[in-house]
Amino acid sequence: MAEKQHKLLIANRGEIAYRILRTAKRLGIPTVGIYTSVDAVAPHVLEADESSPVGNTADGEGADPHGYLDGDAIIEIAKRHGATLIAPGYGFLSENEDFARKCAAAGLIFLGPTPELIRQMGLKHEARKLAVEAGVPVVPGSELLTDEEEAVKFANKLGYPVMLKATAGGGGMGLQVCNNDQELRHKYEATQSRSMTLFKDGGVFLERYFPHSRHIEVQVFGNGKHVIHIGERECSVQRRHQKVIEETPSPFMLRHPDTRHKLCDAAVRLANLIGYKSAGTIEMLVDDDTGEFFFLEMNTRLQVEHAITEAVNPGLDIVELMIRQGIEESKGGRLSEKELHQERYVNLPKLHAFEARVYLENPTANFQPSPGLLQHVAWPAPHPWLRIDTWVETGTKVSPYYDPLVCKIIVTGHDRNQAIRHMLKALHDSQLFGPTSNMDYLHAIFSSDVFIKGNALTSFLANFDYVPHAMDVLVGGLSTTVQDYPGRSVGFGIPRSGPMDSLAFRAANRLVGNADTVEGLEITVMGPRLKFHVATVVAVTGAPTKVTVNKVVVPMWSRIMVPAGGILQIGTCSGNGFRVYLAVRGGFPNIPQYLGSKSTFAACSIGGVQGRPLATGDQIVLASNCGPSSSSEAQYHVDPKWIPEYPTDWIVFCVSGPQGDEGYVTPEGIDAFYETQWKISTSSNRMGLRLEGAKIKWSRENGGQGGSHPSNIIDNGYAMGSINVNGDTPVILTHDGPSMGGFLCMCTIVEADLWKLGQLRPGNTVQFRRISLEDARGLNEHCNTWLDAVEGKTPLKPQRGALDYVPSPHFRYDPKLAVYPADESTGRPEVVYRQAGDEYILIEFGPSDLDLSIRARIHLFELEITKQSWPAGAIRSLAPCIRSTIVHFDPALISQDALLDRLILVERALPATLGDQTFPSRVLHMPIVLDDPWCQACIDEYMRTTRDKATYLPSNVKYLADNNGLEGGSKEALQLLIQSEWLLLGLGFYLACPFLVPIDPRCRLIGAKMNPSRTATPEGAVGIAGLVAAIYPLASPGGYQLFGRTLSTWRTWGTGKGFSREKPWILEMFDRIKFYPVTVEEYEKLQKQVAGGTHVFDVREGEFSMKEYNAFVESIRPEIEEFKRKQAEGVKNTEEREALIMHEWEEEKSKAAHLHEGHHASGHSKVNDPFIPSSMTATCFKVKIQPGDILQDADQVVVILEAMKTEIGVTVGDDFVGKKVKAVLVEPGDAVSSGDPLVTVEDA
Repeated sequence: MAEKQHKLLIANRGEIAYRILRTAKRLGIPTVGIYTSVDAVAPHVLEADESSPVGNTADGEGADPHGYLDGDAIIEIAKRHGATLIAPGYGFLSENEDFARKCAAAGLIFLGPTPELIRQMGLKHEARKLAVEAGVPVVPGSELLTDEEEAVKFANKLGYPVMLKATAGGGGMGLQVCNNDQELRHKYEATQSRSMTLFKDGGVFLERYFPHSRHIEVQVFGNGKHVIHIGERECSVQRRHQKVIEETPSPFMLRHPDTRHKLCDAAVRLANLIGYKSAGTIEMLVDDDTGEFFFLEMNTRLQVEHAITEAVNPGLDIVELMIRQGIEESKGGRLSEKELHQERYVNLPKLHAFEARVYLENPTANFQPSPGLLQHVAWPAPHPWLRIDTWVETGTKVSPYYDPLVCKIIVTGHDRNQAIRHMLKALHDSQLFGPTSNMDYLHAIFSSDVFIKGNALTSFLANFDYVPHAMDVLVGGLSTTVQDYPGRSVGFGIPRSGPMDSLAFRAANRLVGNADTVEGLEITVMGPRLKFHVATVVAVTGAPTKVTVNKVVVPMWSRIMVPAGGILQIGTCSGNGFRVYLAVRGGFPNIPQYLGSKSTFAACSIGGVQGRPLATGDQIVLASNCGPSSSSEAQYHVDPKWIPEYPTDWIVFCVSGPQGDEGYVTPEGIDAFYETQWKISTSSNRMGLRLEGAKIKWSRENGGQGGSHPSNIIDNGYAMGSINVNGDTPVILTHDGPSMGGFLCMCTIVEADLWKLGQLRPGNTVQFRRISLEDARGLNEHCNTWLDAVEGKTPLKPQRGALDYVPSPHFRYDPKLAVYPADESTGRPEVVYRQAGDEYILIEFGPSDLDLSIRARIHLFELEITKQSWPAGAIRSLAPCIRSTIVHFDPALISQDALLDRLILVERALPATLGDQTFPSRVLHMPIVLDDPWCQACIDEYMRTTRDKATYLPSNVKYLADNNGLEGGSKEALQLLIQSEWLLLGLGFYLACPFLVPIDPRCRLIGAKMNPSRTATPEGAVGIAGLVAAIYPLASPGGYQLFGRTLSTWRTWGTGKGFSREKPWILEMFDRIKFYPVTVEEYEKLQKQVAGGTHVFDVREGEFSMKEYNAFVESIRPEIEEFKRKQAEGVKNTEEREALIMHEWEEEKSKAAHLHEGHHASGHSKVNDPFIPSSMTATCFKVKIQPGDILQDADQVVVILEAMKTEIGVTVGDDFVGKKVKAVLVEPGDAVSSGDPLVTVEDA
């Protein structure tokens, strides 16, 4: 009869689940993983042969994080998958008698002891009785206590201090040290209650507490009749009664070998008495003064620290023993006594081992857990003496629902000292960046004299003096982010990020002695409160605000010495200016770079501290040189005359273009644009500053193939600082803005004046003034001179308005630098070179139409550019798109004129036509759910919250059918959209978003952008704007007409084949995509693989032949013309309908706005009582107080404003603490201006 094939279900998660999985795979046993939703892509799930969610609720599969405790559901999963063995690991259900009993009843082998043994040893008062019966000393103590009075009476008889213990406790929980009657009374009821909550058993008892004790345990293994020990482990280094470091052999037992033998023999006696089977641990308390040992408890499961026992016994695998014991039990047998041979483990091992538990927790905040995003994980190079048991990697999000253990570092040495050296090296070489961890704390422990000498007792950490080289975030402020200068320069839609006001940022760095490029903090409106554990040199620059150190006001624009333990508070910018900058000497070394920069891009969760603004509880490691260079380091203050003055009405210098010419806007419209004082809208942020003002006077009716609005163009690259006209709304593209898109740009702010964008606040005005390139260079030199003066390097006489610059009246009116007309005789297309700021040139090829031969020409043009010999760093990036490319250059290395001449030479040297060219062109076969529910949900939400009537509502797909004159409706539209291969013509916008067009012209549907745009789009959504489609790389706002959902071609952490940390996108120029339809269920399975980095895209090598393409187009010319004719009719009809619907919608909006007029807080501005003012121009979002309330604290929020897509709390401030609210002058929805009264106060 063939031996039964077993299958192992792992009823756990994290490190131990992955560790059990590895052994099962080595043994050739199929595995089943279980997971809640937060663990859906954890290694133990992805690498298991099968997996199933647990904790399913109405909210979704695995939605309940307590699913790992649902024994009934786990048993059902085991049955469904045909599992025969259940490995519980540690924690969760590993010592649950009821679960073990139910497993047996279901015919499943529970890898552990019998339910009765779990019960006996799980109740500590019963375990004590059995220990006495086995002749094992027990800690003097009580039986189960009946009430508080009995506890106090027995404690006085026993003698203080005592340990109050939950009989069903474990893992250090349910333990309380009590030093007198008062403490015991105070803790008694709470311990009972917590025990009932955690363990469903409120029984408690007392034991004598030994202040000079060690925690030493013995690993045992039995087959039900025969038990052996596998040596001892010392676990004395504990925080909150939970282990942090374990070692074997025990340093105490090395000094007392006779005690070791007695202790191990006692453990075996007890285990044999109860007929123990499987792995277990008997824990003993050892009195360091006398050497006496006492039984504490037995853990009837695998221990976290089992790995060090394996490490000192090469070849031992305790998990394998547990599995093999279970398999023998399934056959009615047990492991043989030959396999459990005590002689192997009687003597001291020849190796010494340590385990350090790496937790995401803050040792200086009472070991508070620190869940979050791991931005960089790197473990040491392999060594024979090193073992890493972990489940995390770069990009792992550690959930707050479970134990914060992320790794166990296990080392061995030939003796204890060598093992310590190995551990120190392993800790030093490990990198775990993101949330706060205990890595540095562990390093400090292993470096301490007490530990090195083997004298660490259970009380060691309670008195361990640890000071991190770090600062704590006590309050994060409104939006405080890590930025560095100049930010990223990757291109492909990865935003530059970096400081919005680079001048103030660089000045702060210079004041503390940093290079301009060192990372610092950008603080928007309302600042943070930070605690520095070590003396640190800082500087605060930017918008005026109150700055205090330990509540003492200190000056901005100066070198500030924060003492060890000092608290730095940065206040609220209530006047002009919008951002403050904090530089810290040495920066933040443990914040990792992402694509070459530490700058935060919060919209996509990259860079900085976990890709987000600072939050309470964050701890940021400081550089070793963060403090003063000497005790006598001199204070330094910038002369007040050098400090910038931030106005309300700004002049910003720019150059015209790339598209701000009379081909797009009338001459009167161009003049009006530059004469207008544009108002900064509250709907602004780091992606772009929206402007309110005059309506653009267009010189054309529409954008042709770019779209139906005259602001639409066929997508091209954007220069940083462009004034991008989105419909009729100008938007300044700022540091987190897109790199590419389908709207024209009127002008571009010169690089040296971009700093002003960081200080523009809602309600300010800005007027654009054109200057020459010579003045742009002069302005840059002027700013550098000012920085040198602020730093004290240049002995210039201070003067007010030091940053003011007076340009010459001369500038280029026409942004076109050069135009080469088309040559009809040769077929050479027109080429236009356009100025796009002082660092970019946009080059347009051919007419404003889609022509693949033009895109091929651009591709060849760029290839030739890369072959040229340029000064190193002169060409920063190229951003090709449908009919253009934009060249980003460094004007310090090559002038615009010199670059233009060489670009013209390269283009003129190209052949007139490219009819015979072929290009490498891979084909990616990608799944798509057509007209999917996720995109439709976003459209439904748009209708509820933004606009409920439009030609593209309620169905984008039906709109595409109507707009393109398709008689077959939505069905025909969807068929056309997957019928042709799509050619990739651009990578950009955001995060290498692909711009695609169908190769078959009969499939090129046209759609207008949604107006206004959606606030949400699912990751992987596919949509059309103009005749270009895009795949959204991440969930984000958007305006494309959506027709399906595929897999994102972007992976933030570069996991999976075809991706890397340096190139986290898979697509390349001229790739082709062929969509194939899948069901929702099939897509969800693929999406899970993508999330775990295991999905492999179907990529096939190939070529794209222009000759074959042109022949194909020519062969279907009549069909193309007919398609375009019907399309033109459809577009005309939908544009006419949309114009009517838009007019109705705008009238409704206007009426609603008139109804709300008068609800403006400025009507209350003439008040005689003291008042709390608005900190900025915004809308009232929520009122947090009411008349009669007493204002309790300076940080108390009274009103929440909404501006720049951010909620901004207005606080009481020091002046009004203790006052009473007299009147609230605003209500939600009211518009307020900076300085308007919000709340009046009076004496309480």
